[in-house]
Amino acid sequence: MLQTSWIELDKSALKKNIRYLQKRIGRDTTFVSVIKGNAYGHGIEEFVPLAEENGVHNFAVYDAYEAYRALQVKRRDSHLIILGMLDADQMEWVIDNEIAFYIFTYERLEAAIATARKVKKKARIHLELETGMYRTGLEEEILAEVANLIKKNSRYLYIEGICTHYAGAESIANYSRVHEQYACFQRLCKALKRRGIIPQYYHSACSAAALIYPDTIMDLVRFGIAHYGLWPSMETKMKNLLSEDSKFTRDPLKTVLSWKTRVMSVKKVQRGNFINYGNAFLATKNMSLATIPIGYYHGYNRSLSNFGYVLIHGRKAEVVGMVNMNMFMVNVSNIPAVKSGDEVVLIGRQGDMQITVASFSELSNMVNYELLARLPVQIPRHVVESAK
Repeated sequence: MLQTSWIELDKSALKKNIRYLQKRIGRDTTFVSVIKGNAYGHGIEEFVPLAEENGVHNFAVYDAYEAYRALQVKRRDSHLIILGMLDADQMEWVIDNEIAFYIFTYERLEAAIATARKVKKKARIHLELETGMYRTGLEEEILAEVANLIKKNSRYLYIEGICTHYAGAESIANYSRVHEQYACFQRLCKALKRRGIIPQYYHSACSAAALIYPDTIMDLVRFGIAHYGLWPSMETKMKNLLSEDSKFTRDPLKTVLSWKTRVMSVKKVQRGNFINYGNAFLATKNMSLATIPIGYYHGYNRSLSNFGYVLIHGRKAEVVGMVNMNMFMVNVSNIPAVKSGDEVVLIGRQGDMQITVASFSELSNMVNYELLARLPVQIPRHVVESAK
């Protein structure tokens, strides 16, 4: 292994997550695995085949580059949807490879028709409707024009979906806004149906919406953070575990990702010396320190300086001094016999101790999504199977 750390993906955990979430939405609802952001840091190339082993055959990416990566490893019977960026010069490749994509502007619809005519294949499209998030989506006032253009060019288009996205379903603060969006989506879908625009799928639910607002579960659900084993928010978790009809006394979601490295070196430092750069940490007693070959270049945030911790020999080792570009130091004075090459857990379990993604995120002032998506692509990912 050439890299200084590695990521493990727990096959058993993913299987349990998918099984639980599929039960929540019902067997007749299509499960879409959202793998944007390098599969939320899990690695597209490693994660897609793993999800396929567990019965998932629909994947959503953000752009054409992620679609290209997924296309190299997916099965022939698995399908891709591009949720976001798609340049005009990429559309021919996308349509030719039968990759579906969102339509959220009139101009993109025109481009899809023109390209499909050129390629002589139908463009597989999902009409994203503006319902109140005000990010991307077709506005209500142009839907009549959109419907007319689709009907005139039906031989070039396959309406795979009509969809929207909720503005913060994971927070109770957005309760009214989510309900307003849901009502708006229902109304706009009916208006399009009256104009003869009927898709294969209606969909609006992400992880949070599916787990808190069951009415948003339609023909398809786009699962992101939840199927990686993390709740969209603490509110979502409490809603599901503490509700009267909950069958779970323990968290049914199992974290898929662990991040590990090894001790690079160990040294003794005498009382009264500053450690690492500057004067951020002064040894107030004789100490034993281990050097960890990970830094902010690898996604280990500088905010963890003098604040974070890792696991070595199943015990906590606190970060001392500043997190550097490629390394940081931890205090192993109370952990006997630490030596070069010993396993270090940055995220995950070691013995009876665990550093969760949530706790790591809180220490580094990042949300789960941000922490995972920032894990560098070059860190190798390995599939393992635990007994949890």
